[in-house]
Amino acid sequence: MTLLKFVDDQWGPVGSFNWFATHGTSMSRTNSLISGDNKGAAARFMEDWFEQNSAKSDELGTDEIPRRVSSIISSIHNNHHELLELASSFQSSPGKRATRVSSAARRVRSALRQADKPGFVSAFCQTNCGDVSPNVLGAFCIDTGVPCDFNHSTCGGKNELCYGRGPGYPDEFESTRIIGERQFNKAVDLFNTASEQLKGKVDYRHSYVDFSQLEVTIPKEGGGSEVVKTCPAAMGFAFAAGTTDGPGAFDFKQGDDKGNPFWRLVRNLLKTPDKKQVECHSPKPILLDTGEMKQPYDWAPSILPVQIFRIGQLVILSVPGEFTTMSGRRLRDAVKTMLTSSGSGEFGSNTHVVIAGLTNTYSQYITTFEEYQIQRYEGASTLYGPHTLSAYIQEFQKLASALIKGQAVEPGPQPPDLLKKQISFLTPVVMDSTPAGVNFGDVSSDVPANSTFKRGSTVTVVFWSACPRNDLMTEGTFALVEILQGKDSWVPTYDDDDFCLRFKWSRPSKLSPRSQATIEWTIPPSASLGVYRIRHFGAAKRLMGSIQHFTGTSSAFVVA
Repeated sequence: MTLLKFVDDQWGPVGSFNWFATHGTSMSRTNSLISGDNKGAAARFMEDWFEQNSAKSDELGTDEIPRRVSSIISSIHNNHHELLELASSFQSSPGKRATRVSSAARRVRSALRQADKPGFVSAFCQTNCGDVSPNVLGAFCIDTGVPCDFNHSTCGGKNELCYGRGPGYPDEFESTRIIGERQFNKAVDLFNTASEQLKGKVDYRHSYVDFSQLEVTIPKEGGGSEVVKTCPAAMGFAFAAGTTDGPGAFDFKQGDDKGNPFWRLVRNLLKTPDKKQVECHSPKPILLDTGEMKQPYDWAPSILPVQIFRIGQLVILSVPGEFTTMSGRRLRDAVKTMLTSSGSGEFGSNTHVVIAGLTNTYSQYITTFEEYQIQRYEGASTLYGPHTLSAYIQEFQKLASALIKGQAVEPGPQPPDLLKKQISFLTPVVMDSTPAGVNFGDVSSDVPANSTFKRGSTVTVVFWSACPRNDLMTEGTFALVEILQGKDSWVPTYDDDDFCLRFKWSRPSKLSPRSQATIEWTIPPSASLGVYRIRHFGAAKRLMGSIQHFTGTSSAFVVA
């Protein structure tokens, strides 16, 4: 992991960016909730960690206080009965209309309520994660529990049964938390010990390159060099096999450099690759000739952006795809060697080169030449043939050379603008409704009367709701947990950003205009003891198309 710490002259630390390679696939495709996966979890953990430590040092100077504090009464254990009486006075209220900004104003980390001090921002950036899985226990067959076939990631010849296991198996949420926490812990360690200051120029170079038929000069066996070409994009058979983080379907398997006659017949109905294309991609058997499929628009990009940033002795390579561990290492080494051996004196042994993966556009995977020969998923998804990595190294060396010499680079061919050609099969929301006599935001299933919950237990409330697509609550929240301060003041404590709170929306049937929102709060060990309630924010679409914002509130309960 490489971490960049941002320190303001006035405010001190204001953020950090770090780069570490692992896929955001702790949550599998069976998860139907929107999630930032392990990197989103890590970022949330670190921002909250900094907020907590800042509060301790700025206000209290102690390590004893939890992240969020209730000031209802001094001794929770001696006043449980009083708390229950207090909670019972706050029953669920009928759903009511709300304004567009109501949700944003109540958000725990709302910009509308922040002080003048800038909020701490922590970014857990992606890098060369192409062949790196967070499911670190290995891949197992879901029918037998035995390890999958090593070479092909199959179970009895079928890829569909081979799944990777995360460290919290079988709980994907726990796996996400653990992998996020591991990245968070390392980032905190690097953040606290960061001492090398970045000094020097801030500069960049950017260019568009047509990777479909790019001439590339590579070393030749026995000495000298030769010129080879990349190919128009194509996907191999093993692409359809997927990976152990998300297997494919049918009879595809990884490590397939032959293909099969049936799927070739199906392929040919779409586009038959010509002999030149087949030879160019060899040993990849072409399943989808995406680079030569143009209807209704290009199936794969050919013109890609490449970009190099310099911040003092830190150099960031922005790549539009997923480099494997070794291909990323070779790219970094090639650029660093060019920079440090240039004789310019600007780049020494302390030069740091990092890869910013999946940047500016997406063009699948990039493997080494050797990995490409094996034709596992990553090699089959390397779009432009066996020399794709060499092409990237060549083009980034050009950018690095221009950066060293202070020269401009050609902007290159402009990629096509496809925004107006996009096709969506997502049907619009027609309208939302509730049963007769029920308001949007009314509680359908409340917490039990006079209830007390322990830390680690889960509180569940169900509200009458509306389709979340009516308003994505950007800068706001669908779910909110509030704690009672004093006798009648409710303070936001947890919302959509928090790992412990889940918002689940569903319809009783696909064609029904009615829907419900289930909010689940798993009370974290750090939660303050006190009186709480759960709120829901949403937006309903009326028959004539107007949008009505609403909110609902559960009955209060005690956490003791």
